Amino acid sequence: MASIATYDSLSAADHSREMRKAVIAATVGTTIEWYDFFLYGTAAGLVFGKLYFPNSDPTTGTLLAFSTYFVGFAARPIGAAIFGHYGDRIGRKATLIATLMLMGIATFLIAFVPTYDSIGIWGGIILTVLRAIQGIGVGGEWGGSVLLSMEWTRSGQHNRGFLASWPQWGVPAGLFLSTIVMLGATAWSGDQFLVWGWRVPFILSIVLVGIGLWIRLGILETPVFQKLLAENKIEHAPIVEVIKKQPKEVCLSALLRMGQQSPFYIFTAFVFAYGVGTLHMSRDFILSAVLAASCVSFFSIPIFGHLSDRIGRKKMYLIGAVVCGLFAFLYFGMLDTGNPSAIFIAIVLSLIPHDMMYGPQAALIAEAFTPRLRYSGSSLGYQFASVIAGGPAPLIATALFAAYHTGYAIAAYLAVCAVISLVSTAYMPDYTGKDVSAEYDD
Repeated sequence: MASIATYDSLSAADHSREMRKAVIAATVGTTIEWYDFFLYGTAAGLVFGKLYFPNSDPTTGTLLAFSTYFVGFAARPIGAAIFGHYGDRIGRKATLIATLMLMGIATFLIAFVPTYDSIGIWGGIILTVLRAIQGIGVGGEWGGSVLLSMEWTRSGQHNRGFLASWPQWGVPAGLFLSTIVMLGATAWSGDQFLVWGWRVPFILSIVLVGIGLWIRLGILETPVFQKLLAENKIEHAPIVEVIKKQPKEVCLSALLRMGQQSPFYIFTAFVFAYGVGTLHMSRDFILSAVLAASCVSFFSIPIFGHLSDRIGRKKMYLIGAVVCGLFAFLYFGMLDTGNPSAIFIAIVLSLIPHDMMYGPQAALIAEAFTPRLRYSGSSLGYQFASVIAGGPAPLIATALFAAYHTGYAIAAYLAVCAVISLVSTAYMPDYTGKDVSAEYDD
């Protein structure tokens, strides 16, 4: 058993080295997967309505484009169930390699989908299918990446929130990459952006996938999963077991994300349609502002993850929910001034309240599940939110603005989401600083 990487079989130096490798592999892989996922969101706000639903009025075209966007979110719980099962059965590492390949291939193929002018509505159908495959891939990615980082902490270490926040860091990193590549594509292709320029970032994704696979193939399985193997505690049907044994944690994990995930996709996806179509700002201006916002998140996510190790996951998360709910009104107030400086500042600041929740969120959710069911439980809870929060958010925002003609209607919706997060978080167990390597559901 000397080759098994358990807590006890590695020296402190070897453990630290392997932990760093695992955190890097989780973060790089997550960055690549979110680059793929966000490319679609940016393209949905900028071009898909025009290219795949050209016979609709602008509002309907935007709704249809974001409907295909929503499909990716609806597919994420399916990915969570599929890959959560295998993550708890065969290991975190092998499962993460599979999710990365699935996501990368689907994203690459999006670059070659013919438009409405070429094959009619079939272009939109093919796009929707590939978006669903994207969603399945990213649905299995998050849980494994978080566990890959978190399960390398030794008992007594008080930095799980900080380490688990690094896969979350992959979100702004993926947003940054996708935005800057899309910005480069608009500058490079100019008037040809709608013809072929938007496809280039999707083609480039295959290169990033190759890099991610190379990194992930070089890491060890987590000590927690190796311990489960050694003690023969692998569940045959982990999805079924976690629904039977920890249904409260699954439901609360989904609901506490309402106040975090809904505003994120308003701030990073809907803002393109709102900024360009309603505020009449340039496409590149909004892209640049979102790019700057993602840079701010590079710092705020690990900072708030670290703070959760000091003051507790729940306390940090509850503070974030309150701030995010209030900020929504300030955000749309600044956007609706029409002043470029105010709009830019609002977009740049928008992810800080979000990150107050997103930084500690990974550890808060993952720690709530017992080790042998952790991949399945945390993935299901996290990804169920995609159906009730992230996926519908741009659709709801578009419909609310069409009905009330004010951004404050959208802000009120985000405030309701924040209240749901507050209540759900209050009932969530908090394992900050506790040993999460041993089974604790018996």
